[in-house]
Amino acid sequence: MSQNIPQVKLGIIAVSRDCFPIALSEMRRANIVKAYKGEIYECPVTVENEKDMLKAVADVNAAECNALVVFLGNFGPETPETLIAKNFDGPCMFVAAAEGDGDMINGRGDAYCGMLNCSYNLGMRHLKGYIPEYPVGTAEELADKIAEFVPIARAIIGVKNLKVITFGPRPQDFFACNAPIKGLYELGIEIEENSELDLLVAYKNHANDPRIPAICEDMKKEMGEGKYYEDLNARMAQFELTLLDWAEEHKGSRKYVAFADKCWPAFPSQFGFEPCYVNSRLASRGIPVACEVDIYGAVSEYIGACLTGDAVTLLDINNSVPGYIYDTDIKGKFDYTLTDTFMGFHCGNTPSCKMCADRAVKYQLIQHRVLEPEGSEPDISRGTLEGDIAPSDITFYRLQCDSNGDLRSYIAQGEVLPVATQSFGGIGIFAIKEMGRFYRHVLIQKGYPHHGAVAFGHVGKLLFETFKFLGVKDIAYNQPANLPYPTENPWA
Repeated sequence: MSQNIPQVKLGIIAVSRDCFPIALSEMRRANIVKAYKGEIYECPVTVENEKDMLKAVADVNAAECNALVVFLGNFGPETPETLIAKNFDGPCMFVAAAEGDGDMINGRGDAYCGMLNCSYNLGMRHLKGYIPEYPVGTAEELADKIAEFVPIARAIIGVKNLKVITFGPRPQDFFACNAPIKGLYELGIEIEENSELDLLVAYKNHANDPRIPAICEDMKKEMGEGKYYEDLNARMAQFELTLLDWAEEHKGSRKYVAFADKCWPAFPSQFGFEPCYVNSRLASRGIPVACEVDIYGAVSEYIGACLTGDAVTLLDINNSVPGYIYDTDIKGKFDYTLTDTFMGFHCGNTPSCKMCADRAVKYQLIQHRVLEPEGSEPDISRGTLEGDIAPSDITFYRLQCDSNGDLRSYIAQGEVLPVATQSFGGIGIFAIKEMGRFYRHVLIQKGYPHHGAVAFGHVGKLLFETFKFLGVKDIAYNQPANLPYPTENPWA
C-alpha cells in the first residue's frame, strides 16, 4: 500500500463492570482475538475504573496502536469505557458481547443493555465512537465487524493527518471548485494554497534533474510502445518529480498529502504540456491530484483511496448517453433505462490501471482548439491519458461544503458498462439505478458541482459509515422508485 495511505494498527481493550465477573469479559476478548483473521493487539489491562482506563490507553499507545476496539464483554463501566475515546488519539469502535456461553447465571454479561448506556454516555460527552449497524455479537460475528472497521479507521486516520496542497487560484465562474473550506478545517484537514507561479518556479528548478530518465523509463513501461509521445516524457517526468518533492518538503506536521491543481488555461502554454497523465500516475499511488483546484474533490478521492487501498479518480458528470448508443448497445442487454445512464469524463486523469487496453497518452482536443493554431499538430495540448474506462463496479460519491459552510455528501453505487463511448478523453458509460431522479433531486436540488469522485468497487456501506463518523449529517443516495425524495412531485 502507498506510503500516503495510513497503516492501521488495531488494538482491543475489554471493559468490565465491577459487579460482573471480570473473567467473563477477558475470556470473550480472547475469543475475539482468536476469531479475528487480521492482526490485532490484545491489551492485557481490563478496564473497570478510570485508573484502569489510563493504564489501558498507555498500554495501547506503547504498542503503537492507532485504532481501537472497545469491547463490552459484560455490561461495562460506562464512564471509564467512554473516556477511552477521549484519551486515545485515534478512532474507537464500540461493540458488545452476545450471550451464549452456556451459563445464564454467572455467564450472563448484559452487554446488550450496557451498549445503550455506553452510547448515551458518548453522546453526553460529545465523544465520537464508531458503532456498527448491529453492535452485539458472538466472537466470530464481532470479528467480521472489526474487519469492516479497519478501512473506516484508515480513512479517519488519513483525513485527520491530511494536508491538501493547492496550486490555484480556484477558477472564477467554475463553481465546482469554489466552496467554503471551513468544513475541512473542522475535520482537522490542513490546506496550503499556492500560486501557479510557485509551481512554475519549482518546475523550472527541476530541469535536468538526474532522476528524470528513470521516470521516463517507468512511463514507457506503464504505457507500452506506441502509447506515448517520446519527446514529451521528459517534461512530464520533470513535473512528476516537482509534485513529489513539493509534497515531501511541504508536508510539515502532516503525514499525508493530496493535491488540487489548476490545469488550464495557462498551464499548457507555460509548462509545455497537459498535466493529466502525471496526475493519473500519482493517483494510482494513493496521492490524488484533483483537477481545476477542486479541494473537496481531492479530499473525496483521498477518502476513497483510504477505504479501498486502490486507485480512484475524479470525473465530470458529463453528458447523457445518446439514444442511438443506448438502443444499440444497452437496451435489452443491461437492466437500465436510458436515464439510468450517463457518461463520466475528464481530460485524462484516470489511472491507466482502470482503463481499457487501448488507452494512450494523447492530446486534449478542446485545449488544442483554443491554444494552438488551427490545423497545427498538437504540442502543448498533449499529455492527457485517453481511452474508455474499463468495465467495473463503481461507487460515485462526493464530500462537499454548502454555501453556509455545512458539510454534506452523496453516495451512489453502480457500474461502468462494457460499451464503447465513441468519444474522446478519459471516459466511460456509467449506469446507476434511478440516476435520473438522483440527478434531479440530489445533485441539482442540493447544489452539487459537476465533479464526482469514483471508487472502483461497491463501497457505499464503508463511505456511509465514514461520512457519518466524520459528522456529515446530510448523506444522500440514489433512492429506489418506491421511496420519493422530499422535493419529488408525487403527481409528476
